[in-house]
Amino acid sequence: MPLEYIDTKYKPRNELICEYYLEPSKGISLNEACEHIAAESSIGTWTDIVTMNKRIATKLKPHVFSINKKTNEIKIAYPIELFEQGSIPQILSSIAGNIYGMKAIKNLRLQNITFPKSLTKSFPGPKFGIKGVRKLLKVKDRPLVGTIVKPKVGLTAEQHAKVAYNAWIGGCDIVKDDENLTNMTFNKFNKRVIETLKLRDKAEKITGEKKIYMPNITAETSEMIKRAHFVKDQGGEYIMIDIITAGWAALQTIRELDLGMVIHAHRAMHAALTKNPKHGISMLTIAKLARLAGVDQLHVGTAVGKMEATPAEVQEIEEEIEEKIMLENKKHHVLEQKWYDIKPVFAVCSGGLHPGLVDKLIKLMSKNIIIQAGGGIHGHPDGTIAGARAMRQAVDAVLKDISLKKYAQTHVELKKALTKWGE
Repeated sequence: MPLEYIDTKYKPRNELICEYYLEPSKGISLNEACEHIAAESSIGTWTDIVTMNKRIATKLKPHVFSINKKTNEIKIAYPIELFEQGSIPQILSSIAGNIYGMKAIKNLRLQNITFPKSLTKSFPGPKFGIKGVRKLLKVKDRPLVGTIVKPKVGLTAEQHAKVAYNAWIGGCDIVKDDENLTNMTFNKFNKRVIETLKLRDKAEKITGEKKIYMPNITAETSEMIKRAHFVKDQGGEYIMIDIITAGWAALQTIRELDLGMVIHAHRAMHAALTKNPKHGISMLTIAKLARLAGVDQLHVGTAVGKMEATPAEVQEIEEEIEEKIMLENKKHHVLEQKWYDIKPVFAVCSGGLHPGLVDKLIKLMSKNIIIQAGGGIHGHPDGTIAGARAMRQAVDAVLKDISLKKYAQTHVELKKALTKWGE
Protein backbone atom coordinates (compact mmCIF):
# COMPACT_ATOMS: atom_id res chain seq x y z
CA MET A 1 0.00 0.00 0.00
CA PRO A 2 1.56 3.31 -1.10
CA LEU A 3 1.94 5.91 1.62
CA GLU A 4 1.98 9.68 1.33
CA TYR A 5 3.62 11.52 4.20
CA ILE A 6 3.19 15.16 3.18
CA ASP A 7 0.15 16.89 4.66
CA THR A 8 0.66 20.63 5.15
CA LYS A 9 -2.80 20.95 6.69
CA TYR A 10 -1.92 18.52 9.46
CA LYS A 11 -1.91 19.93 13.01
CA PRO A 12 0.56 18.14 15.35
CA ARG A 13 -0.72 17.05 18.71
CA ASN A 14 1.13 14.88 21.23
CA GLU A 15 4.02 14.12 18.90
CA LEU A 16 7.77 14.42 18.60
CA ILE A 17 8.56 17.15 16.09
CA CYS A 18 11.78 17.63 14.14
CA GLU A 19 12.89 20.50 11.98
CA TYR A 20 15.38 19.68 9.24
CA TYR A 21 17.31 21.69 6.70
CA LEU A 22 17.08 19.65 3.51
CA GLU A 23 18.82 19.80 0.13
CA PRO A 24 17.70 17.07 -2.30
CA SER A 25 20.12 15.41 -4.70
CA LYS A 26 20.11 16.45 -8.36
CA GLY A 27 16.93 15.39 -10.10
CA ILE A 28 14.98 14.96 -6.85
CA SER A 29 12.31 17.47 -5.85
CA LEU A 30 12.05 18.80 -2.31
CA ASN A 31 8.71 17.04 -1.89
CA GLU A 32 10.17 13.72 -3.05
CA ALA A 33 13.06 14.10 -0.60
CA CYS A 34 10.59 14.82 2.21
CA GLU A 35 8.74 11.60 1.44
CA HIS A 36 12.01 9.63 1.52
CA ILE A 37 13.03 11.08 4.90
CA ALA A 38 9.65 10.56 6.55
CA ALA A 39 9.45 6.98 5.32
CA GLU A 40 13.01 5.90 6.16
CA SER A 41 12.89 7.44 9.63
CA SER A 42 9.69 5.61 10.55
CA ILE A 43 7.57 2.87 8.98
CA GLY A 44 8.53 2.99 5.32
CA THR A 45 11.07 1.43 3.00
CA TRP A 46 12.11 1.79 -0.64
CA THR A 47 9.22 -0.19 -2.12
CA ASP A 48 5.65 -1.23 -1.38
CA ILE A 49 5.51 -4.18 1.01
CA VAL A 50 2.79 -6.78 1.63
CA THR A 51 3.37 -6.70 5.40
CA MET A 52 2.11 -3.11 5.73
CA ASN A 53 -1.35 -2.95 7.29
CA LYS A 54 -3.98 -0.28 7.95
CA ARG A 55 -3.17 0.08 11.67
CA ILE A 56 0.48 0.85 10.99
CA ALA A 57 -0.28 3.13 8.07
CA THR A 58 -2.85 5.22 9.94
CA LYS A 59 -1.59 5.16 13.53
CA LEU A 60 2.20 5.28 13.13
CA LYS A 61 2.73 7.29 9.95
CA PRO A 62 4.61 10.58 10.50
CA HIS A 63 3.44 13.77 8.79
CA VAL A 64 5.51 16.32 6.95
CA PHE A 65 3.36 19.28 7.94
CA SER A 66 5.58 22.21 6.95
CA ILE A 67 7.73 22.77 3.86
CA ASN A 68 9.47 26.09 3.33
CA LYS A 69 10.80 26.03 -0.21
CA LYS A 70 12.60 29.35 0.22
CA THR A 71 14.76 28.16 3.13
CA ASN A 72 14.62 24.39 2.47
CA GLU A 73 13.38 23.85 6.02
CA ILE A 74 10.82 21.15 6.75
CA LYS A 75 9.02 19.96 9.86
CA ILE A 76 7.94 16.40 10.56
CA ALA A 77 5.63 15.22 13.34
CA TYR A 78 6.26 11.67 14.55
CA PRO A 79 3.73 9.67 16.61
CA ILE A 80 5.09 9.11 20.10
CA GLU A 81 4.53 5.35 19.74
CA LEU A 82 7.51 5.23 17.37
CA PHE A 83 9.91 5.90 20.25
CA GLU A 84 11.10 3.95 23.25
CA GLN A 85 10.60 5.85 26.47
CA GLY A 86 13.85 7.05 28.06
CA SER A 87 16.12 5.95 25.19
CA ILE A 88 18.16 8.58 23.39
CA PRO A 89 19.95 6.00 21.19
CA GLN A 90 16.65 4.67 19.83
CA ILE A 91 15.29 8.15 19.20
CA LEU A 92 18.39 9.17 17.27
CA SER A 93 18.43 5.90 15.31
CA SER A 94 15.03 6.95 14.02
CA ILE A 95 15.23 10.70 13.38
CA ALA A 96 18.99 10.93 12.70
CA GLY A 97 19.85 7.48 11.41
CA ASN A 98 19.70 5.99 7.90
CA ILE A 99 18.25 9.18 6.47
CA TYR A 100 21.71 10.76 6.25
CA GLY A 101 22.93 8.09 3.86
CA MET A 102 20.11 8.17 1.35
CA LYS A 103 20.93 8.85 -2.32
CA ALA A 104 18.00 11.21 -2.57
CA ILE A 105 19.61 13.53 -0.03
CA LYS A 106 22.49 15.89 -0.78
CA ASN A 107 22.52 17.71 2.57
CA LEU A 108 20.47 17.19 5.72
CA ARG A 109 20.71 18.90 9.09
CA LEU A 110 18.61 18.15 12.17
CA GLN A 111 18.18 21.71 13.38
CA ASN A 112 15.77 21.30 16.24
CA ILE A 113 13.63 18.79 18.05
CA THR A 114 10.78 19.09 20.51
CA PHE A 115 9.69 16.33 22.86
CA PRO A 116 6.07 15.78 23.99
CA LYS A 117 5.26 15.63 27.70
CA SER A 118 5.24 11.87 28.22
CA LEU A 119 8.55 11.40 26.40
CA THR A 120 10.16 14.33 28.22
CA LYS A 121 9.10 12.97 31.59
CA SER A 122 10.53 9.54 30.78
CA PHE A 123 14.02 11.01 31.26
CA PRO A 124 15.57 11.98 34.63
CA GLY A 125 17.14 15.27 33.66
CA PRO A 126 19.87 16.81 35.85
CA LYS A 127 20.11 15.70 39.47
CA PHE A 128 21.57 19.01 40.66
CA GLY A 129 20.99 21.58 37.96
CA ILE A 130 22.00 25.21 38.43
CA LYS A 131 20.54 25.63 41.91
CA GLY A 132 22.08 22.40 43.15
CA VAL A 133 25.53 23.30 41.85
CA ARG A 134 25.36 26.77 43.37
CA LYS A 135 24.25 25.30 46.70
CA LEU A 136 27.15 22.83 46.65
CA LEU A 137 29.71 25.55 45.94
CA LYS A 138 28.01 28.16 48.14
CA VAL A 139 28.19 30.74 45.38
CA LYS A 140 24.86 32.47 44.87
CA ASP A 141 25.07 35.23 42.33
CA ARG A 142 28.30 35.37 40.38
CA PRO A 143 29.69 33.30 37.53
CA LEU A 144 31.71 30.32 38.68
CA VAL A 145 35.37 30.49 37.72
CA GLY A 146 37.17 27.39 36.56
CA THR A 147 40.22 26.20 34.72
CA ILE A 148 41.50 23.21 32.81
CA VAL A 149 44.85 21.79 33.81
CA LYS A 150 47.35 22.56 31.05
CA PRO A 151 49.13 21.19 29.17
CA LYS A 152 46.23 18.90 28.27
CA VAL A 153 48.36 15.80 28.64
CA GLY A 154 51.93 15.21 29.74
CA LEU A 155 51.94 16.12 33.42
CA THR A 156 52.35 13.44 36.11
CA ALA A 157 49.63 12.95 38.69
CA GLU A 158 51.60 14.97 41.24
CA GLN A 159 52.29 17.79 38.78
CA HIS A 160 48.65 17.83 37.77
CA ALA A 161 47.54 18.12 41.38
CA LYS A 162 49.96 20.98 41.99
CA VAL A 163 48.62 22.95 39.03
CA ALA A 164 45.09 22.42 40.32
CA TYR A 165 46.11 23.54 43.79
CA ASN A 166 47.66 26.75 42.47
CA ALA A 167 44.49 27.51 40.52
CA TRP A 168 42.34 27.02 43.61
CA ILE A 169 44.63 29.14 45.76
CA GLY A 170 44.44 31.89 43.17
CA GLY A 171 40.65 31.92 43.26
CA CYS A 172 39.27 29.28 40.90
CA ASP A 173 36.16 27.48 42.13
CA ILE A 174 36.59 24.56 39.75
CA VAL A 175 39.46 22.65 38.17
CA LYS A 176 38.88 19.96 35.57
CA ASP A 177 40.74 17.46 33.45
CA ASP A 178 40.88 18.16 29.74
CA GLU A 179 38.89 16.07 27.28
CA ASN A 180 41.75 13.75 26.29
CA LEU A 181 43.19 13.14 29.76
CA THR A 182 41.91 9.86 31.18
CA ASN A 183 44.14 6.98 32.36
CA MET A 184 47.59 7.56 30.88
CA THR A 185 50.88 5.74 31.39
CA PHE A 186 52.40 8.95 32.77
CA ASN A 187 49.32 10.00 34.73
CA LYS A 188 47.19 7.18 36.10
CA PHE A 189 43.54 7.98 36.75
CA ASN A 190 43.33 6.63 40.30
CA LYS A 191 46.54 8.28 41.46
CA ARG A 192 45.56 11.59 39.87
CA VAL A 193 42.21 11.57 41.65
CA ILE A 194 43.80 10.80 45.01
CA GLU A 195 46.55 13.41 44.69
CA THR A 196 44.28 16.14 43.33
CA LEU A 197 41.53 15.65 45.90
CA LYS A 198 44.15 15.74 48.65
CA LEU A 199 45.26 19.19 47.51
CA ARG A 200 41.64 20.23 47.02
CA ASP A 201 41.09 19.66 50.74
CA LYS A 202 44.20 21.69 51.53
CA ALA A 203 43.08 24.54 49.28
CA GLU A 204 39.68 24.63 50.97
CA LYS A 205 41.27 24.98 54.41
CA ILE A 206 43.54 27.79 53.26
CA THR A 207 40.98 29.79 51.26
CA GLY A 208 37.82 29.07 53.22
CA GLU A 209 36.05 28.49 49.92
CA LYS A 210 34.50 25.36 48.43
CA LYS A 211 36.73 23.87 45.73
CA ILE A 212 35.78 21.35 43.07
CA TYR A 213 37.76 18.87 40.99
CA MET A 214 36.21 17.29 37.91
CA PRO A 215 38.06 14.10 36.85
CA ASN A 216 37.40 12.83 33.34
CA ILE A 217 35.98 9.31 33.66
CA THR A 218 35.45 8.84 29.89
CA ALA A 219 36.13 5.24 28.85
CA GLU A 220 34.31 2.03 27.90
CA THR A 221 31.06 2.05 29.87
CA SER A 222 31.90 -0.59 32.48
CA GLU A 223 35.20 1.18 33.16
CA MET A 224 33.37 4.49 33.48
CA ILE A 225 31.20 2.94 36.16
CA LYS A 226 34.28 1.78 38.08
CA ARG A 227 35.89 5.19 37.81
CA ALA A 228 32.73 6.98 38.94
CA HIS A 229 32.54 4.78 42.04
CA PHE A 230 36.23 5.36 42.71
CA VAL A 231 35.80 9.14 42.60
CA LYS A 232 32.85 8.86 44.95
CA ASP A 233 34.80 6.67 47.39
CA GLN A 234 37.65 9.20 47.44
CA GLY A 235 35.33 12.03 48.42
CA GLY A 236 34.88 13.50 44.94
CA GLU A 237 31.69 15.39 44.20
CA TYR A 238 31.95 15.72 40.43
CA ILE A 239 32.63 13.58 37.39
CA MET A 240 33.26 14.67 33.81
CA ILE A 241 32.21 12.81 30.66
CA ASP A 242 32.99 13.45 26.99
CA ILE A 243 29.38 12.82 26.08
CA ILE A 244 29.72 12.59 22.29
CA THR A 245 32.72 10.25 22.18
CA ALA A 246 31.47 8.15 25.11
CA GLY A 247 27.98 7.97 23.63
CA TRP A 248 24.44 8.65 24.77
CA ALA A 249 23.92 5.16 26.18
CA ALA A 250 27.03 5.48 28.34
CA LEU A 251 25.89 8.89 29.57
CA GLN A 252 22.46 7.55 30.45
CA THR A 253 24.02 4.60 32.28
CA ILE A 254 26.15 6.91 34.45
CA ARG A 255 23.19 9.17 35.19
CA GLU A 256 21.05 6.19 36.20
CA LEU A 257 23.71 5.15 38.72
CA ASP A 258 22.52 8.17 40.71
CA LEU A 259 25.72 8.40 42.74
CA GLY A 260 24.97 11.88 44.01
CA MET A 261 27.75 13.52 42.00
CA VAL A 262 27.46 16.41 39.59
CA ILE A 263 27.87 15.41 35.93
CA HIS A 264 29.95 17.80 33.84
CA ALA A 265 29.45 17.26 30.11
CA HIS A 266 32.27 18.04 27.70
CA ARG A 267 31.21 18.20 24.05
CA ALA A 268 34.45 17.01 22.41
CA MET A 269 33.80 15.94 18.79
CA HIS A 270 30.54 17.87 18.56
CA ALA A 271 31.79 19.93 15.62
CA ALA A 272 31.95 16.78 13.49
CA LEU A 273 28.16 16.92 13.72
CA THR A 274 27.45 20.62 14.20
CA LYS A 275 29.93 22.70 12.22
CA ASN A 276 28.49 22.35 8.71
CA PRO A 277 25.41 24.61 8.63
CA LYS A 278 23.87 22.47 5.88
CA HIS A 279 24.49 19.00 7.23
CA GLY A 280 24.63 17.09 10.50
CA ILE A 281 23.00 17.93 13.82
CA SER A 282 22.81 21.32 15.51
CA MET A 283 24.38 22.03 18.90
CA LEU A 284 20.95 23.14 20.03
CA THR A 285 19.65 19.62 19.43
CA ILE A 286 22.62 18.08 21.25
CA ALA A 287 22.07 20.43 24.18
CA LYS A 288 18.42 19.41 24.46
CA LEU A 289 19.32 15.73 24.45
CA ALA A 290 22.00 16.32 27.10
CA ARG A 291 19.48 18.05 29.35
CA LEU A 292 17.06 15.16 29.00
CA ALA A 293 19.79 12.61 29.73
CA GLY A 294 20.68 14.42 32.93
CA VAL A 295 23.91 16.39 32.70
CA ASP A 296 24.26 19.20 35.23
CA GLN A 297 26.80 21.27 33.28
CA LEU A 298 27.36 21.51 29.53
CA HIS A 299 29.91 23.24 27.32
CA VAL A 300 28.00 25.60 25.02
CA GLY A 301 30.72 27.82 23.55
CA THR A 302 31.62 31.44 24.19
CA ALA A 303 31.13 33.46 20.99
CA VAL A 304 34.07 35.59 22.17
CA GLY A 305 36.84 32.96 22.33
CA LYS A 306 38.45 30.55 19.87
CA MET A 307 35.45 28.30 19.17
CA GLU A 308 33.18 28.94 16.20
CA ALA A 309 29.60 30.05 16.91
CA THR A 310 27.64 33.29 16.65
CA PRO A 311 26.59 35.14 19.81
CA ALA A 312 22.95 34.48 19.00
CA GLU A 313 23.49 30.72 18.71
CA VAL A 314 25.37 30.52 22.00
CA GLN A 315 22.82 32.67 23.82
CA GLU A 316 19.91 30.62 22.56
CA ILE A 317 21.54 27.32 23.53
CA GLU A 318 22.09 28.71 27.02
CA GLU A 319 18.46 29.80 27.23
CA GLU A 320 17.24 26.40 26.01
CA ILE A 321 19.09 24.51 28.75
CA GLU A 322 18.13 27.00 31.47
CA GLU A 323 14.51 27.95 30.88
CA LYS A 324 11.39 26.00 31.83
CA ILE A 325 9.69 26.70 28.51
CA MET A 326 10.92 27.96 25.15
CA LEU A 327 8.46 29.36 22.64
CA GLU A 328 8.58 29.67 18.86
CA ASN A 329 9.71 33.27 18.98
CA LYS A 330 13.41 33.29 18.12
CA LYS A 331 15.51 32.44 15.12
CA HIS A 332 17.00 29.24 16.51
CA HIS A 333 14.04 28.40 18.77
CA VAL A 334 11.85 27.37 15.89
CA LEU A 335 10.10 24.71 17.98
CA GLU A 336 8.41 25.13 21.33
CA GLN A 337 9.73 23.05 24.21
CA LYS A 338 8.18 22.61 27.66
CA TRP A 339 10.61 21.10 30.15
CA TYR A 340 8.11 20.38 32.95
CA ASP A 341 10.10 19.20 36.01
CA ILE A 342 13.41 18.71 34.15
CA LYS A 343 15.94 20.92 35.95
CA PRO A 344 18.02 23.56 34.15
CA VAL A 345 21.62 22.92 33.12
CA PHE A 346 24.58 25.16 33.99
CA ALA A 347 26.14 26.61 30.81
CA VAL A 348 29.92 26.23 30.60
CA CYS A 349 31.87 28.75 28.54
CA SER A 350 35.26 27.47 27.44
CA GLY A 351 37.66 27.94 24.55
CA GLY A 352 40.20 30.72 24.23
CA LEU A 353 38.98 32.75 27.21
CA HIS A 354 41.16 35.15 29.19
CA PRO A 355 40.44 37.97 31.69
CA GLY A 356 40.16 40.58 28.94
CA LEU A 357 37.09 38.82 27.51
CA VAL A 358 35.16 38.43 30.77
CA ASP A 359 33.18 41.68 30.48
CA LYS A 360 31.94 40.83 27.00
CA LEU A 361 31.17 37.26 28.02
CA ILE A 362 29.07 38.18 31.06
CA LYS A 363 27.22 40.92 29.16
CA LEU A 364 26.44 38.38 26.45
CA MET A 365 25.47 35.43 28.66
CA SER A 366 24.68 36.90 32.11
CA LYS A 367 25.91 35.59 35.48
CA ASN A 368 24.53 32.05 35.27
CA ILE A 369 27.62 30.65 33.58
CA ILE A 370 30.77 28.76 34.42
CA ILE A 371 33.83 30.47 32.97
CA GLN A 372 36.47 27.85 32.10
CA ALA A 373 39.83 29.32 31.09
CA GLY A 374 42.86 27.14 30.44
CA GLY A 375 45.59 29.07 28.66
CA GLY A 376 43.97 32.30 29.88
CA ILE A 377 44.98 31.35 33.42
CA HIS A 378 48.11 29.22 33.06
CA GLY A 379 49.51 31.57 30.41
CA HIS A 380 49.62 34.54 32.78
CA PRO A 381 53.12 36.09 32.91
CA ASP A 382 53.35 35.36 36.64
CA GLY A 383 51.93 31.85 36.52
CA THR A 384 48.78 29.97 37.48
CA ILE A 385 48.08 31.60 40.85
CA ALA A 386 48.29 35.08 39.34
CA GLY A 387 46.24 33.94 36.35
CA ALA A 388 43.43 32.71 38.60
CA ARG A 389 43.53 35.94 40.57
CA ALA A 390 43.30 37.95 37.38
CA MET A 391 40.23 36.00 36.29
CA ARG A 392 38.46 36.51 39.61
CA GLN A 393 39.40 40.18 39.50
CA ALA A 394 37.89 40.49 36.04
CA VAL A 395 34.65 38.91 37.27
CA ASP A 396 34.59 41.21 40.30
CA ALA A 397 35.11 44.25 38.08
CA VAL A 398 32.16 43.37 35.88
CA LEU A 399 29.88 42.68 38.84
CA LYS A 400 30.88 46.05 40.35
CA ASP A 401 30.25 47.74 36.99
CA ILE A 402 33.84 48.96 36.76
CA SER A 403 35.73 48.76 33.49
CA LEU A 404 38.50 46.18 33.33
CA LYS A 405 41.01 48.88 32.46
CA LYS A 406 40.11 50.95 35.51
CA TYR A 407 39.99 47.95 37.85
CA ALA A 408 43.41 46.87 36.60
CA GLN A 409 44.92 50.10 37.92
CA THR A 410 44.67 48.71 41.45
CA HIS A 411 44.96 44.98 40.65
CA VAL A 412 48.36 44.03 39.30
CA GLU A 413 47.41 40.49 38.18
CA LEU A 414 44.57 41.78 36.02
CA LYS A 415 46.77 44.55 34.67
CA LYS A 416 49.43 42.07 33.50
CA ALA A 417 46.77 39.85 31.93
CA LEU A 418 45.33 42.78 29.97
CA THR A 419 48.81 43.83 28.91
CA LYS A 420 49.43 40.35 27.48
CA TRP A 421 46.04 39.58 25.89
CA GLY A 422 44.27 42.93 25.66
CA GLU A 423 40.58 43.62 26.26
